[in-house]
Amino acid sequence: MADLNLLRELSLEGDTRIVMLVLDGLGGLPREPGGPTELEFARTPNLDRLAAESMLGLSIPIGNGLTPGSGPGHMALFGYDPVRFLIGRGVLEALGIGFALTPADLAARGNFCTVDAEMRITDRRAGRIPTATCAELVEKLRAIRLEGVEIFVEPVQDYRFALIFRGPGLSARLNETDPQKTGVPPLPVAAQAEEARRAAEIANRWIAAAREILKAERPANMVTLRGWATEPGLPRFDEVYKLKAQALAVYPMYKGLAMLVGMNVLQGLRRLEDQLEALRANWTSYDFFFIHYKYTDSRGEDGNFEAKAAEIEKVDAVIPQILALKPDVLIVTGDHSTPAAWKAHSWHPVPTLIHAPGRSRRNAVTGFGETECLKGVLGQFPAVDLMPMALAFAGRMAKFGA
Repeated sequence: MADLNLLRELSLEGDTRIVMLVLDGLGGLPREPGGPTELEFARTPNLDRLAAESMLGLSIPIGNGLTPGSGPGHMALFGYDPVRFLIGRGVLEALGIGFALTPADLAARGNFCTVDAEMRITDRRAGRIPTATCAELVEKLRAIRLEGVEIFVEPVQDYRFALIFRGPGLSARLNETDPQKTGVPPLPVAAQAEEARRAAEIANRWIAAAREILKAERPANMVTLRGWATEPGLPRFDEVYKLKAQALAVYPMYKGLAMLVGMNVLQGLRRLEDQLEALRANWTSYDFFFIHYKYTDSRGEDGNFEAKAAEIEKVDAVIPQILALKPDVLIVTGDHSTPAAWKAHSWHPVPTLIHAPGRSRRNAVTGFGETECLKGVLGQFPAVDLMPMALAFAGRMAKFGA
Protein backbone atom coordinates (compact mmCIF):
# COMPACT_ATOMS: atom_id res chain seq x y z
CA MET A 1 0.00 0.00 0.00
CA ALA A 2 2.21 2.83 -1.28
CA ASP A 3 -0.59 4.75 -3.01
CA LEU A 4 -0.27 8.04 -1.17
CA ASN A 5 -3.16 9.60 -3.07
CA LEU A 6 -5.50 6.86 -1.85
CA LEU A 7 -4.20 7.15 1.69
CA ARG A 8 -4.74 10.91 1.56
CA GLU A 9 -8.40 10.28 0.70
CA LEU A 10 -8.97 7.61 3.35
CA SER A 11 -7.00 8.94 6.31
CA LEU A 12 -9.00 10.63 9.06
CA GLU A 13 -8.26 13.21 11.71
CA GLY A 14 -8.61 12.00 15.29
CA ASP A 15 -7.40 12.22 18.85
CA THR A 16 -5.45 8.95 18.96
CA ARG A 17 -1.66 8.78 19.25
CA ILE A 18 0.88 6.61 17.46
CA VAL A 19 4.48 6.00 18.52
CA MET A 20 6.94 4.48 16.02
CA LEU A 21 10.09 3.31 17.82
CA VAL A 22 12.81 2.42 15.31
CA LEU A 23 15.87 0.51 16.46
CA ASP A 24 18.17 1.06 13.51
CA GLY A 25 19.45 -2.19 12.03
CA LEU A 26 17.38 -4.23 14.50
CA GLY A 27 17.33 -7.50 12.56
CA GLY A 28 20.25 -9.89 12.86
CA LEU A 29 21.56 -13.41 12.34
CA PRO A 30 22.86 -16.16 14.65
CA ARG A 31 26.58 -16.38 15.30
CA GLU A 32 26.39 -20.12 14.82
CA PRO A 33 23.81 -22.37 13.12
CA GLY A 34 20.79 -22.80 15.35
CA GLY A 35 21.84 -20.09 17.78
CA PRO A 36 20.00 -16.90 18.71
CA THR A 37 20.14 -13.64 16.83
CA GLU A 38 21.25 -10.48 18.64
CA LEU A 39 17.62 -9.65 19.46
CA GLU A 40 16.98 -13.18 20.74
CA PHE A 41 20.21 -13.18 22.73
CA ALA A 42 19.40 -9.87 24.44
CA ARG A 43 17.56 -9.87 27.76
CA THR A 44 14.32 -8.09 26.86
CA PRO A 45 11.67 -8.83 29.51
CA ASN A 46 9.58 -5.78 28.62
CA LEU A 47 9.53 -6.40 24.88
CA ASP A 48 8.89 -10.10 25.45
CA ARG A 49 5.92 -9.34 27.68
CA LEU A 50 4.65 -6.76 25.20
CA ALA A 51 4.97 -9.25 22.34
CA ALA A 52 2.53 -11.61 24.04
CA GLU A 53 -0.03 -8.78 24.09
CA SER A 54 0.65 -7.51 20.58
CA MET A 55 0.95 -8.53 16.94
CA LEU A 56 4.26 -9.69 15.49
CA GLY A 57 5.60 -10.08 11.99
CA LEU A 58 8.59 -9.47 9.75
CA SER A 59 8.70 -6.41 7.51
CA ILE A 60 10.43 -6.33 4.14
CA PRO A 61 11.96 -2.87 3.56
CA ILE A 62 12.21 -2.94 -0.26
CA GLY A 63 11.79 -6.44 -1.68
CA ASN A 64 12.96 -9.97 -1.08
CA GLY A 65 16.73 -10.20 -1.40
CA LEU A 66 17.22 -6.42 -1.70
CA THR A 67 19.48 -4.82 0.90
CA PRO A 68 18.29 -1.31 1.84
CA GLY A 69 20.24 1.74 2.82
CA SER A 70 19.02 3.71 5.82
CA GLY A 71 17.25 6.27 3.64
CA PRO A 72 15.11 3.77 1.68
CA GLY A 73 14.50 1.76 4.84
CA HIS A 74 13.01 4.75 6.64
CA MET A 75 11.08 5.98 3.61
CA ALA A 76 9.35 2.60 3.55
CA LEU A 77 8.54 2.83 7.26
CA PHE A 78 6.96 6.24 6.63
CA GLY A 79 4.83 4.70 3.85
CA TYR A 80 6.72 6.12 0.86
CA ASP A 81 7.67 3.63 -1.86
CA PRO A 82 11.47 3.60 -1.49
CA VAL A 83 12.02 2.73 -5.15
CA ARG A 84 9.86 5.57 -6.42
CA PHE A 85 11.07 8.06 -3.81
CA LEU A 86 14.79 7.30 -3.86
CA ILE A 87 16.47 9.97 -1.73
CA GLY A 88 20.22 10.48 -1.68
CA ARG A 89 21.94 10.79 1.68
CA GLY A 90 23.41 14.15 0.77
CA VAL A 91 20.00 15.80 1.03
CA LEU A 92 19.29 13.99 4.30
CA GLU A 93 22.58 15.02 5.90
CA ALA A 94 22.15 18.64 4.82
CA LEU A 95 18.57 18.92 6.06
CA GLY A 96 19.42 17.08 9.26
CA ILE A 97 21.84 19.81 10.32
CA GLY A 98 19.41 22.55 9.33
CA PHE A 99 21.05 23.55 6.04
CA ALA A 100 18.50 25.30 3.82
CA LEU A 101 18.75 23.65 0.40
CA THR A 102 17.75 25.52 -2.76
CA PRO A 103 16.72 24.14 -6.19
CA ALA A 104 20.25 24.96 -7.41
CA ASP A 105 21.94 22.72 -4.82
CA LEU A 106 23.61 19.35 -5.30
CA ALA A 107 24.38 17.68 -1.97
CA ALA A 108 26.55 14.73 -0.96
CA ARG A 109 27.24 13.01 2.34
CA GLY A 110 30.99 12.97 2.98
CA ASN A 111 33.06 10.62 5.11
CA PHE A 112 36.54 11.28 6.35
CA CYS A 113 38.60 8.14 5.82
CA THR A 114 42.18 6.90 6.15
CA VAL A 115 44.35 5.94 3.16
CA ASP A 116 47.89 4.56 2.98
CA ALA A 117 50.78 5.76 0.81
CA GLU A 118 49.30 3.96 -2.21
CA MET A 119 45.93 5.67 -1.64
CA ARG A 120 44.31 2.43 -0.51
CA ILE A 121 41.62 2.84 2.13
CA THR A 122 42.62 1.35 5.48
CA ASP A 123 39.70 2.72 7.52
CA ARG A 124 36.46 3.86 5.86
CA ARG A 125 35.53 5.98 8.91
CA ALA A 126 38.93 7.39 9.95
CA GLY A 127 38.77 5.71 13.33
CA ARG A 128 35.38 7.33 13.98
CA ILE A 129 36.99 10.68 14.75
CA PRO A 130 35.04 12.87 17.19
CA THR A 131 32.75 15.61 15.92
CA ALA A 132 35.10 18.33 17.17
CA THR A 133 37.90 16.97 14.97
CA CYS A 134 35.49 16.74 12.04
CA ALA A 135 34.61 20.42 12.50
CA GLU A 136 38.29 21.42 12.52
CA LEU A 137 38.94 19.54 9.27
CA VAL A 138 35.79 20.94 7.65
CA GLU A 139 37.05 24.45 8.42
CA LYS A 140 40.20 23.67 6.40
CA LEU A 141 38.17 22.27 3.50
CA ARG A 142 36.12 25.48 3.35
CA ALA A 143 39.19 27.15 1.82
CA ILE A 144 38.57 25.30 -1.47
CA ARG A 145 37.29 27.57 -4.25
CA LEU A 146 36.22 26.40 -7.72
CA GLU A 147 35.14 28.56 -10.60
CA GLY A 148 31.46 28.52 -11.55
CA VAL A 149 30.11 26.99 -8.36
CA GLU A 150 29.49 28.01 -4.76
CA ILE A 151 30.67 25.44 -2.20
CA PHE A 152 29.42 24.71 1.31
CA VAL A 153 31.07 22.19 3.63
CA GLU A 154 29.33 21.52 6.95
CA PRO A 155 30.25 19.19 9.82
CA VAL A 156 27.58 16.62 10.67
CA GLN A 157 28.62 14.12 13.34
CA ASP A 158 31.72 12.03 14.06
CA TYR A 159 33.45 11.39 10.72
CA ARG A 160 30.54 12.64 8.58
CA PHE A 161 30.14 15.95 6.79
CA ALA A 162 27.84 17.46 4.18
CA LEU A 163 29.12 18.86 0.89
CA ILE A 164 26.89 21.13 -1.17
CA PHE A 165 27.64 22.56 -4.62
CA ARG A 166 25.40 25.44 -5.66
CA GLY A 167 25.15 26.41 -9.30
CA PRO A 168 23.22 25.92 -12.54
CA GLY A 169 22.85 22.57 -14.28
CA LEU A 170 24.23 20.29 -11.54
CA SER A 171 22.90 16.75 -11.95
CA ALA A 172 22.88 14.11 -9.21
CA ARG A 173 23.50 11.30 -11.72
CA LEU A 174 26.91 10.55 -10.20
CA ASN A 175 28.47 7.44 -8.70
CA GLU A 176 29.64 7.22 -5.08
CA THR A 177 33.38 7.28 -4.37
CA ASP A 178 33.26 4.93 -1.37
CA PRO A 179 34.10 1.41 -2.64
CA GLN A 180 32.48 -0.03 0.52
CA LYS A 181 35.62 -1.99 1.42
CA THR A 182 39.20 -1.46 2.51
CA GLY A 183 42.39 -2.28 0.61
CA VAL A 184 41.36 -0.37 -2.50
CA PRO A 185 41.49 3.35 -3.39
CA PRO A 186 38.46 5.65 -3.40
CA LEU A 187 36.62 5.66 -6.71
CA PRO A 188 36.70 8.71 -8.98
CA VAL A 189 33.41 10.50 -9.56
CA ALA A 190 31.91 9.47 -12.90
CA ALA A 191 28.87 10.87 -14.68
CA GLN A 192 26.09 8.32 -15.11
CA ALA A 193 24.37 10.51 -17.69
CA GLU A 194 25.54 13.14 -20.15
CA GLU A 195 23.95 15.97 -18.16
CA ALA A 196 26.09 15.07 -15.13
CA ARG A 197 29.49 15.58 -16.77
CA ARG A 198 29.92 19.10 -15.40
CA ALA A 199 29.00 18.00 -11.87
CA ALA A 200 31.46 15.07 -12.07
CA GLU A 201 34.28 17.38 -13.15
CA ILE A 202 33.58 19.79 -10.29
CA ALA A 203 33.40 16.95 -7.76
CA ASN A 204 36.72 15.43 -8.87
CA ARG A 205 38.43 18.81 -8.71
CA TRP A 206 37.09 19.34 -5.21
CA ILE A 207 38.28 15.89 -4.09
CA ALA A 208 41.77 16.54 -5.46
CA ALA A 209 41.94 19.83 -3.58
CA ALA A 210 40.66 18.14 -0.41
CA ARG A 211 43.37 15.48 -0.67
CA GLU A 212 46.08 18.14 -0.81
CA ILE A 213 44.71 19.79 2.32
CA LEU A 214 44.31 16.53 4.26
CA LYS A 215 47.34 14.49 3.16
CA ALA A 216 49.37 15.31 6.27
CA GLU A 217 46.47 14.69 8.67
CA ARG A 218 46.05 11.51 10.75
CA PRO A 219 43.86 9.50 10.76
CA ALA A 220 41.51 11.52 8.52
CA ASN A 221 43.70 12.09 5.47
CA MET A 222 41.14 11.58 2.70
CA VAL A 223 37.41 11.77 1.96
CA THR A 224 34.75 9.73 0.22
CA LEU A 225 31.44 11.06 -1.10
CA ARG A 226 28.07 9.29 -1.16
CA GLY A 227 24.42 9.88 -1.83
CA TRP A 228 24.42 12.66 -4.45
CA ALA A 229 20.98 14.24 -4.45
CA THR A 230 18.83 17.30 -4.97
CA GLU A 231 15.78 18.27 -2.91
CA PRO A 232 12.91 16.06 -4.21
CA GLY A 233 9.73 17.82 -3.00
CA LEU A 234 7.90 14.86 -1.41
CA PRO A 235 4.20 14.68 -0.48
CA ARG A 236 3.88 15.91 3.10
CA PHE A 237 3.34 13.42 5.90
CA ASP A 238 0.70 15.57 7.61
CA GLU A 239 -1.29 16.06 4.40
CA VAL A 240 -1.26 12.36 3.49
CA TYR A 241 -1.97 10.90 6.94
CA LYS A 242 -3.72 13.79 8.77
CA LEU A 243 -1.15 13.40 11.52
CA LYS A 244 0.77 16.09 13.35
CA ALA A 245 4.14 14.39 13.61
CA GLN A 246 7.22 14.99 15.69
CA ALA A 247 10.61 13.34 15.17
CA LEU A 248 12.78 12.58 18.19
CA ALA A 249 16.14 11.65 16.69
CA VAL A 250 19.77 12.23 17.64
CA TYR A 251 21.64 11.65 14.38
CA PRO A 252 21.35 14.34 11.69
CA MET A 253 20.50 11.98 8.82
CA TYR A 254 17.32 10.78 10.53
CA LYS A 255 16.34 14.33 11.37
CA GLY A 256 16.79 15.04 7.66
CA LEU A 257 14.53 12.15 6.69
CA ALA A 258 11.83 13.40 9.05
CA MET A 259 12.15 16.99 7.81
CA LEU A 260 12.00 15.79 4.22
CA VAL A 261 8.50 14.36 4.72
CA GLY A 262 7.34 17.34 6.78
CA MET A 263 7.67 16.20 10.38
CA ASN A 264 8.56 18.69 13.08
CA VAL A 265 12.08 17.88 14.27
CA LEU A 266 13.10 18.62 17.85
CA GLN A 267 16.75 19.69 17.98
CA GLY A 268 19.26 19.31 20.77
CA LEU A 269 18.61 15.68 21.72
CA ARG A 270 21.71 13.71 22.66
CA ARG A 271 20.63 10.60 24.58
CA LEU A 272 17.75 8.15 24.79
CA GLU A 273 16.78 9.81 28.07
CA ASP A 274 16.45 13.14 26.24
CA GLN A 275 14.17 11.55 23.66
CA LEU A 276 11.89 10.10 26.34
CA GLU A 277 11.71 13.39 28.21
CA ALA A 278 10.79 15.14 24.95
CA LEU A 279 8.13 12.49 24.29
CA ARG A 280 6.53 13.17 27.65
CA ALA A 281 6.80 16.96 27.32
CA ASN A 282 5.18 17.02 23.86
CA TRP A 283 2.65 14.22 24.30
CA THR A 284 -0.44 16.41 24.08
CA SER A 285 0.89 18.56 21.20
CA TYR A 286 1.38 15.83 18.58
CA ASP A 287 -0.35 12.63 17.54
CA PHE A 288 2.55 10.80 15.84
CA PHE A 289 6.03 10.36 17.31
CA PHE A 290 9.02 8.92 15.44
CA ILE A 291 11.72 7.85 17.91
CA HIS A 292 15.01 6.76 16.35
CA TYR A 293 17.76 4.78 18.11
CA LYS A 294 20.99 4.49 16.12
CA TYR A 295 23.37 2.41 18.17
CA THR A 296 21.93 -1.03 17.40
CA ASP A 297 23.02 -0.43 13.80
CA SER A 298 26.43 0.98 14.79
CA ARG A 299 27.31 -2.05 16.91
CA GLY A 300 26.12 -4.37 14.16
CA GLU A 301 28.38 -2.64 11.65
CA ASP A 302 31.23 -2.97 14.15
CA GLY A 303 30.66 -6.72 14.11
CA ASN A 304 30.08 -6.75 17.88
CA PHE A 305 27.27 -9.22 18.62
CA GLU A 306 27.20 -8.70 22.40
CA ALA A 307 27.36 -4.91 22.13
CA LYS A 308 24.42 -4.85 19.72
CA ALA A 309 22.43 -7.03 22.13
CA ALA A 310 23.35 -4.64 24.96
CA GLU A 311 21.98 -1.68 22.96
CA ILE A 312 18.71 -3.56 22.45
CA GLU A 313 18.56 -4.11 26.21
CA LYS A 314 18.91 -0.35 26.81
CA VAL A 315 15.83 0.28 24.69
CA ASP A 316 13.94 -2.56 26.35
CA ALA A 317 14.48 -0.90 29.71
CA VAL A 318 12.55 2.24 28.67
CA ILE A 319 9.52 0.46 27.14
CA PRO A 320 7.49 0.87 30.37
CA GLN A 321 8.01 4.65 30.20
CA ILE A 322 6.51 4.74 26.71
CA LEU A 323 3.61 2.47 27.69
CA ALA A 324 2.87 4.68 30.71
CA LEU A 325 1.74 7.37 28.25
CA LYS A 326 -0.87 4.91 26.91
CA PRO A 327 -0.29 5.27 23.17
CA ASP A 328 -3.16 3.94 21.08
CA VAL A 329 -0.61 2.30 18.78
CA LEU A 330 3.03 1.49 19.58
CA ILE A 331 5.22 0.15 16.79
CA VAL A 332 8.64 -1.35 17.53
CA THR A 333 10.69 -2.19 14.46
CA GLY A 334 13.84 -1.42 12.48
CA ASP A 335 14.61 0.10 9.10
CA HIS A 336 16.69 -2.90 8.01
CA SER A 337 18.76 -5.74 9.44
CA THR A 338 22.42 -5.28 10.37
CA PRO A 339 23.77 -8.68 11.46
CA ALA A 340 26.99 -8.40 13.45
CA ALA A 341 28.21 -11.44 11.53
CA TRP A 342 28.02 -9.42 8.31
CA LYS A 343 29.24 -6.07 9.70
CA ALA A 344 26.84 -4.48 7.20
CA HIS A 345 23.20 -4.03 6.28
CA SER A 346 21.44 -7.12 4.98
CA TRP A 347 18.24 -8.00 3.13
CA HIS A 348 16.76 -10.12 5.91
CA PRO A 349 13.20 -9.19 6.98
CA VAL A 350 12.97 -7.07 10.11
CA PRO A 351 11.24 -8.01 13.41
CA THR A 352 8.16 -5.85 13.89
CA LEU A 353 5.72 -5.43 16.77
CA ILE A 354 2.41 -3.53 16.74
CA HIS A 355 0.72 -2.94 20.08
CA ALA A 356 -2.85 -1.65 19.75
CA PRO A 357 -4.82 -2.47 22.90
CA GLY A 358 -8.43 -3.42 22.23
CA ARG A 359 -8.05 -3.16 18.45
CA SER A 360 -5.87 -6.09 17.49
CA ARG A 361 -5.54 -9.85 17.39
CA ARG A 362 -3.02 -11.79 19.45
CA ASN A 363 -0.30 -14.25 18.55
CA ALA A 364 0.85 -17.35 20.38
CA VAL A 365 4.44 -16.25 20.99
CA THR A 366 6.87 -16.34 23.89
CA GLY A 367 8.93 -13.23 23.14
CA PHE A 368 10.15 -10.68 20.64
CA GLY A 369 12.68 -12.08 18.18
CA GLU A 370 13.04 -13.22 14.61
CA THR A 371 11.88 -16.78 15.28
CA GLU A 372 8.81 -15.68 17.24
CA CYS A 373 7.99 -13.02 14.65
CA LEU A 374 7.72 -15.79 12.06
CA LYS A 375 4.76 -17.11 14.11
CA GLY A 376 3.08 -13.72 14.35
CA VAL A 377 -0.30 -12.78 12.92
CA LEU A 378 1.23 -10.04 10.75
CA GLY A 379 3.25 -12.55 8.74
CA GLN A 380 5.84 -11.15 6.35
CA PHE A 381 4.70 -7.88 4.82
CA PRO A 382 6.09 -4.89 2.89
CA ALA A 383 7.30 -2.16 5.24
CA VAL A 384 5.29 0.43 3.28
CA ASP A 385 2.15 -1.24 4.69
CA LEU A 386 3.13 -0.31 8.23
CA MET A 387 1.70 3.23 8.15
CA PRO A 388 -1.70 2.17 6.73
CA MET A 389 -1.90 -0.49 9.47
CA ALA A 390 -0.94 2.06 12.11
CA LEU A 391 -3.67 4.41 10.93
CA ALA A 392 -6.23 1.60 10.86
CA PHE A 393 -5.37 0.36 14.35
CA ALA A 394 -5.55 3.96 15.59
CA GLY A 395 -9.06 4.31 14.16
CA ARG A 396 -7.92 6.87 11.59
CA MET A 397 -8.73 5.14 8.29
CA ALA A 398 -12.07 5.43 6.48
CA LYS A 399 -13.75 2.55 4.66
CA PHE A 400 -12.78 2.10 1.01
CA GLY A 401 -15.73 2.00 -1.35
CA ALA A 402 -19.47 1.63 -0.75
